[in-house]
Amino acid sequence: MITVHTLASGSSGNACLIRHGNTAVLLDAGISCRRITTSLRELGLTPDDLTAVLITHTHTDHIAGLQTLLKKSSFPVLASEAAARDLLYRMPACAGRLEAFTPGRAFALGSCTVRPFAISHDAPGACGYRLDTEDGSVGLLTDSGYVTDEAADTLPGCELVLLEANHDVETLECGPYPYFLKERILGSRGHLSNETAARFAVTLTRSGTRELILSHLSRENNTPAMAFNAVERALSAAGLAPRLTVAPRDCLSEPYTVSRRNVCRK
Repeated sequence: MITVHTLASGSSGNACLIRHGNTAVLLDAGISCRRITTSLRELGLTPDDLTAVLITHTHTDHIAGLQTLLKKSSFPVLASEAAARDLLYRMPACAGRLEAFTPGRAFALGSCTVRPFAISHDAPGACGYRLDTEDGSVGLLTDSGYVTDEAADTLPGCELVLLEANHDVETLECGPYPYFLKERILGSRGHLSNETAARFAVTLTRSGTRELILSHLSRENNTPAMAFNAVERALSAAGLAPRLTVAPRDCLSEPYTVSRRNVCRK
């Protein structure tokens, strides 16, 4: 069985824990080390139990707690080649702990096969992930201006997908953000809107996804209700009804589980 918890999900910080057997993978460390270790403790873990930390990209809301977390244990840090170079520049303490990979090439990590794929974001070597196990698959796609071909090729068939629904376009356009920031978010290297997430949610569900967790919501330009309703409407119009939830922004989520031929919540 695979167990997934988000520790935080939003523009102010992101971290997600995926466990399968004795394998425990932390996807991003964008909140304080204290918050990460507190969440791990609630789940009966310590940093020593981490198999590895996978980094999607090097923006602060994805690596803020990493430097201090490195002092707590000896886990490896994995990132794409371009992201690894940037991470080493920003955080020299990663030297000797950093393992670089090429997006598109799968590799083993404990009991998981990790399939990194390229996304479109304004950070070097940004990528998403698919983790396959004998009990099923989990995918993560956030921080991308659009659904890349690599994401569209890699994620179908995942039983559970964490999918960005960052903003409502009208709310963003009418909101207080400066013009350049609106253009960045709406651009091809920005973030997925509710509407784009909704269209891809339909594609994923038709390919076998049974649960979707909407992630990385903007605090200023979205609400959980807006994101949920936009995606639910598209799914309903297509005659589809996967489990659909929104990841909490600032706290540990409930457990989401994937087991062979079944997806459920405890």
